[in-house]
Amino acid sequence: MGNKVKYGLKNVHYAPITDTAGVITYGVPVKIPGAVNLVANPQGDKSEFYADDIAYFVQNANNGYEGTLELALIPDQFKKDCLGYKEDENGVLFEDTFAVAKPFALLYEFNGDANAIRHVFYNVTAARPNEEGTTKGQTIEVKTETLAITASPAIDTGYVKAKAEPAQAVAYEAWYTNVYEFEAVITP
Repeated sequence: MGNKVKYGLKNVHYAPITDTAGVITYGVPVKIPGAVNLVANPQGDKSEFYADDIAYFVQNANNGYEGTLELALIPDQFKKDCLGYKEDENGVLFEDTFAVAKPFALLYEFNGDANAIRHVFYNVTAARPNEEGTTKGQTIEVKTETLAITASPAIDTGYVKAKAEPAQAVAYEAWYTNVYEFEAVITP
């Protein structure tokens, strides 16, 4: 039986991308704790051609997704790996005005009512997170951090995303070990 509803964002990971002379490789996925919310809105325009007094040809462009990833706190390692922050020998983290965001794969899953379905976006970039805080009053109000993200088609394959359900057991079990690629050979 498949899912009737989707809920429960968890197991968010990122895998840095390396581009060596056009050859794309993914690093080992790194867990990001404290996932709160993920919103990914499709991007791409619809083209319509009219002939014979009807929409004779209709095509939708797939330019990936844009949205947000909300986390309890963004880990410093993510800031260094994906946002270009620099750490000095004393362990102080610097946001560099000349830093260029680095692409990464984003892996995650939703619990669902029957199956936890695992997903991957293959080519994601993130903007700097918001900075917000309030004083503690009679109650503590937790503030989260939000990244604006863009999930573009992969440079080498054009794939935007993939998903696996528990029925695809070998791929599903290895999902957070390596970034799954089309027709990958997986050794259980």
